[in-house]
Amino acid sequence: MSDIASAFTELFAGFTGKTLLTAAVTLLICLVVVRLLGKLLGRLLSRTKLDARIQKYILAGAKLLLYIVTVLIVAESLHIPMTSLVALLSVGSLGITLAAEDILGNVAGGLVILSSHPFSIGDYVEVGGVAGTVHEISLNHTKLVTPDGSLVMLPNKELASSQMTNYTVLGRRRVVQRISASYDAPTDTVKAACFKALERTEDLLPDPAPAVYLTAYKDSAIEYTLYAWALPEHWWGAYLSLGEHLRDTFAESGVEMTYDHLNVHIVENRT
Repeated sequence: MSDIASAFTELFAGFTGKTLLTAAVTLLICLVVVRLLGKLLGRLLSRTKLDARIQKYILAGAKLLLYIVTVLIVAESLHIPMTSLVALLSVGSLGITLAAEDILGNVAGGLVILSSHPFSIGDYVEVGGVAGTVHEISLNHTKLVTPDGSLVMLPNKELASSQMTNYTVLGRRRVVQRISASYDAPTDTVKAACFKALERTEDLLPDPAPAVYLTAYKDSAIEYTLYAWALPEHWWGAYLSLGEHLRDTFAESGVEMTYDHLNVHIVENRT
């Protein structure tokens, strides 16, 4: 505390009317220069392809730096010992840095997201076990709206360093449905029922063409997998509708949807 008090004493020692007037004129000139440089930088940034929010943050950061330079120039005109001023600024900046460590990490993550464009507003993404539609991208958090209507705020620090899946960016999303059928049902019959369900499902894309494959022999049933494609905004509707049509077409074709069960055969001992 004594070091800080002595620093303040040195700062305000030797102020005169002449030095104050000189400092005021210097401050006015510096502010005019900062404003002109800010306008010039803003015009240069507007000609780039950078995101508008990144341009805003760069401009704000440049102005902050120019204001710090202005403070140093004015302090020099007041004959303030720079060592004392630097000491005060160092103590203040250290405290701010320690208090805002998480915030600064989120800001850095936000700048990475805004510059690399891994997703945009309206994209459906999955990250950190949370899936939803991107509602807002700020410098500190990214907001997702989940399918059940919840609003989730994800810190940009974690978001920028986590594995993320964007289901929207490629313009289409694959619909996958797995269904089980009895061992007694012929493969061709099951596939025909699956294709019939695909034909009845709306919003599926014709290209790539839907496909059906036998994918596994389970203990109590044979597993078939249906593959189709839909636009990202139609994916949920197509996925749920396909499941409903499969039940109907299996019933129409006489194919049994089996479940896990155990057959017990009792053999009489005739001896």
